[in-house]
Amino acid sequence: MSLVDRRLGLLFACFLVLFSIALMRAAWLQAVQGGEFRSDAQSQQTEAVTIPGVRGTIYDRRGSELALSEDAASVFATPFQIENAPKTAAKLADVLDTDESKILELISNRESGFEYLARKVDLPTADKIEDLDVPGVGLLPDSRRVYPEGELASQVIGAVGIDNQGLTGLEAAEEETLGGDDGERIVTRDALGAELERSTTDPSSAGSDLTLTIDASIQATTERVIQDIGETSRPLGATAIVMDPQTSEILAMANWPRVDPYNLDEAESEDLINMATSFTYEPGSTFKAFTVGASMEERLVTPHTTFDLPPSLQVADRLIEESHPRGYATMSVADILAQSSNVGAVTVSMPLNEKLGDDTFDTWIRKFGFGEPTGIDFPGEEQGIVLTPKEYSGSSMGNLPLGQGLSVTPIQIANAYAAIANGGVLNTPQLVLSENGQPVARPEGVRVMSEANAARLREMLEGVLEAGGTASAVQVPGYVLAGKTGTAQKVVNGEYSESAFVGSFVGFAPAEDPKLLVSVVVDTPTVGSYYGGDVAAPAFGEIANFALPHLDVPPDR
Repeated sequence: MSLVDRRLGLLFACFLVLFSIALMRAAWLQAVQGGEFRSDAQSQQTEAVTIPGVRGTIYDRRGSELALSEDAASVFATPFQIENAPKTAAKLADVLDTDESKILELISNRESGFEYLARKVDLPTADKIEDLDVPGVGLLPDSRRVYPEGELASQVIGAVGIDNQGLTGLEAAEEETLGGDDGERIVTRDALGAELERSTTDPSSAGSDLTLTIDASIQATTERVIQDIGETSRPLGATAIVMDPQTSEILAMANWPRVDPYNLDEAESEDLINMATSFTYEPGSTFKAFTVGASMEERLVTPHTTFDLPPSLQVADRLIEESHPRGYATMSVADILAQSSNVGAVTVSMPLNEKLGDDTFDTWIRKFGFGEPTGIDFPGEEQGIVLTPKEYSGSSMGNLPLGQGLSVTPIQIANAYAAIANGGVLNTPQLVLSENGQPVARPEGVRVMSEANAARLREMLEGVLEAGGTASAVQVPGYVLAGKTGTAQKVVNGEYSESAFVGSFVGFAPAEDPKLLVSVVVDTPTVGSYYGGDVAAPAFGEIANFALPHLDVPPDR
């Protein structure tokens, strides 16, 4: 055999060896690792896309939409597929009306396989993105929350997160009702990322609708009035509650300052809080109605019972004085309430303590719902602070009858006054009227005072808005009004402040058979008067002047 033949034979043998190795490798890849490679190839061509479940719509009691969800889209990028990042960023920024440099930063990361460029854009904007036909930029189905009434009742309705979950307010409290279930869709793409096929593997479902007790027209008026207080008196905050006292259904719940639901990132965390249920304060003179009511229920006084009152009264280490100095006077219980006498209120409470003991007064405080949540089923509701009789000091019974030495919330005060207005029954406040068209079950109310004494108390509270009362300037033509002013010093660094006050007013109409109740609380007004009769009572008048005719409540005269 020649040298050439030997070399050819050797080359052929090498070829056979290499070919055999290639065949064995191919067999190994196909038989052993084929499934894994097929899976990898499929994963590069398909992706699971979440189909958001649409949240239910929130309506007011008359069917107006307050919050609803609409179809939207989220814009994403696959950076390694984008050829000209600067040019692409310029195009996208123009359509999305956003910072070009931010877009450029996101799509320039060549190691990233996925980046969100914008979340929850409206469908017209999504169409413009699609028309750009930029390789590496795509759209995912989404939904977004829309508020047809803008900022109306924003703290009450609450906020929704980027993934459509309720974060605050009723959006959070009613998540189980409103929240829809997400679904899943499989999208198949070619090697260049173009969509070839889509199939739904798990359909999404919509949440149920919610109808509130809120009346959008009364809510809008109430917010306008509270806004005026905010701009005029420059308080730390203000809130107003409008209620049907017969049922404790909330017709309006307003807060100042308001929050723009479309720009939550610009709001401070405290601005998102519903002051009506979360603000705790000493109620001051608005609490005197319960002191008088408890004494009447224990048959210790009547509206006509008179007392000889000194200019001031010493109770242990506390000197009780009037808000405006006066000499010796003889006042009836009705006069004491109308003129908001501090000395008188403590004097009225004395028989309660002397004859029946401290436990009796504590029992009455708690009967009217103070010291525990009202049960309004709103997230973050505070319960206030009510001392137990064991915690009383020598001066406690000089403080408590005046509404000092305990703290309450605006909703507690409003609901307790509703019990006076409706004939003596303490109900659970309601914000939700129906869920998915079905009425919400209402807890049965609890009688806390007799109808007769509730009627007597209502008649006495008329005097607050009559000549000589602390809110005599407030009138609504055609209606007899009743209510009570409150002005309370705030506790700052453990001591009562001489400059920080909470001014408040609670009123209802018509006085004899109330169909409307309004409570206004103004925290630390810094401009003008801080007295409840000046800063809060006029707001009651404005709101009642609109709401009574709106609710078709016939005038008294």
